[in-house]
Order: sequence, then C-alpha cells, then structure tokens
Amino acid sequence: MKEYNVLGLMSGTSLDGLDIAHCTFSYNMGKWSYSIHNAETIKYSKQWYEKLKEAPHYTGEKLMELHSEYGAFLGKQIVAFIKKHKIKNVDFVSSHGHTVFHNPGKGYTFQLGNGAAIAAACGIKVVCDFRTLDVALKGQGAPLVPIGDRLLFSEYEFCLNLGGYSNISFESKGERIAFDICPVNTVLNYLAEMKGKSYDRGGAIAKSGNVNVALLSKLNNLAYYKRNKPKSLGREWLSASFLPLINSSHASIEDKLATVTEHIAMQISRVIINSGKKGKVLVTGGGAHNIFLMEKLKQNLYSHQIVIPSNELINFKEALVFAFLGMLKTEQRINTLKSVTGASMDSSGGVVFVPAK
Repeated sequence: MKEYNVLGLMSGTSLDGLDIAHCTFSYNMGKWSYSIHNAETIKYSKQWYEKLKEAPHYTGEKLMELHSEYGAFLGKQIVAFIKKHKIKNVDFVSSHGHTVFHNPGKGYTFQLGNGAAIAAACGIKVVCDFRTLDVALKGQGAPLVPIGDRLLFSEYEFCLNLGGYSNISFESKGERIAFDICPVNTVLNYLAEMKGKSYDRGGAIAKSGNVNVALLSKLNNLAYYKRNKPKSLGREWLSASFLPLINSSHASIEDKLATVTEHIAMQISRVIINSGKKGKVLVTGGGAHNIFLMEKLKQNLYSHQIVIPSNELINFKEALVFAFLGMLKTEQRINTLKSVTGASMDSSGGVVFVPAK
C-alpha cells in the first residue's frame, strides 16, 4: 500500500494567513484515507497583508516580482514548518497559491506564488498552479475541492465551505456538481473593518443589528443567483456587483452585517433545499466559527443535519484537499471534474517543479 507524505498550502481570499497542513494519504481496498498530523495558520505580517491586498492593482512587472518574492516566502515557511514539527521524508509540497485574478469568462486566472521559487527555497518537489489548465479547457477553474469531497468525505450528502466565498458540492444523477454560492467572509470582514475589527467574532456585531429589508431584497435579486451552474465568484464580481449595493445603503454597519448574514443563510439554504436531497451537511472554513451565521443556517435547514467538525478540519480542510490534488497529479489521476467546472473534459491540473538533489 502506497502512502504519501505531503504538505498542503492554502492562502484564502480573506487574507487571514497561510494555512500549512502536514497530511498523509493511503489507498486501500478501493478507498482513499487521510490523516492530518500537524497544521497551523501563519498569520501574515502587516507588510504581507498589504502587499497581497494591493496585488490586483500592481503593474505587470511589479506583480511578477511579487510572484517570485511570495514563492520564496512560501518556501521559507515550509522549511520552518518542517523543522518545527520534526517532519521527515516529505514527498512533495502542494501549493494553491494566493488568488489575485480569477476571470474564467475572459480565459484567465492567476494564483500568486511562483512554484519554481518555492522549490528553490525549500529544496522539495512542488505541485502548484492547479486552475489554469481547466480554464484553458473552457472551465471555471473552480471550485477544485469537490474531487476531495467525493473521494475523502463521501459519508456526507453535502460539503459546504464558508471561506471568502461559500461553495458547495454534492452528487446529482451520478455526477459531482459544485459551485460558488455567495460571498461570505470577504464581505463580513469588509464591514467589520469599518468598526475597527479584522472580523466579526462569532457574528456578535451582526447579531446586534437588524435586517434591512430593502438591502436584503437587492442582494437576493443579483443576477448571479439566477445563473445556471457551473459558476464561480471572484473579486471582480464582488467589486462590480455586490459591494456597490452595500456601499450605497444608508443602513448602519450593524444592520448591514445582520442583513448580509441573513442573505448568506438564505442563499445557502435555497441551494440545499432546491437540490431535493436531505442528509448530513459538512460545514468547514472560517465561517463555521460564526455562531450567529450557524444559528441562521440551522433555522433555515431544520430538516437537514448540520455537522460542524473538529477545528482542525474546519480550518484546514482546503489545505488538506489541495495536498490531495497534488497527490492525484503526481499519480497522473484526474483531479479536476468537468461536471463541476464546465470544462470540455476532466483533467489532471497542476504544474510540477523538481529541484535538483
């Protein structure tokens, strides 16, 4: 039985830090199993936070410079992580990178973190750049986690991730389908910053507010929610469609947070109920720590079982699954599903960099 020893790296759009997870995968009797041995979130310094936040506005040359600089930074974090946890025999590193641009409709996506720079800095094989092949095959390049949901978390009818955006995956008519539902922490954090907080802990500020019916109606009527899948969300859509409605409202910050939380719960519930399926919903990502949002979700989905797992899985499921995607790539197995992304075919996405020994 082959066992892989992998480091998975993930940097989310909410900019809370770099997730690193040390995972092992093994295949036995037709089923993959996993373990997370060590995992941590390395909070970005103020300098890195500002660089990543401003990256979409950089010139081409400055962005390429940052691409290599961030890759070298990732490599150094890998070396420190391995030393700290006394890890031996890492087979490879699997890095998602940090998404700066994602516009599949125009044929491009860009994740910061040069794989060559990572490999040079840590001296270990690196698998990265998972989205570009699917986009070239006319897919959305997202979400990519559903192959992991299917192969590692098959006991759940739905896998729901609440990160910068919410996305969901489930089986339908023998196919895995998945798509982005709505923004979550990108907007909640944006509003919390207006109250001098980096985020709304537990949804406490939102809970103190009241739903603004007019704003809620405008948000629920956004064209994206009427579009057929496959579909995905990114910074471009957020800036053009969602934030202008938030910014033009005269509601208080507390009421805006309450309204957006209500909106998130409504959109997620609508998708799950309209699927016609019942059962267990696995909830992961930073939004699972938002007590107020979870209360709203449970109220709306009273006929489903909402499962909030261990903090380790809540916080590091995406890093785990990107480690798994890298493993599938090294085995030359399919790691991107056309039923999810809308691409012309399934594919094995990712670019491999192997430093000389």
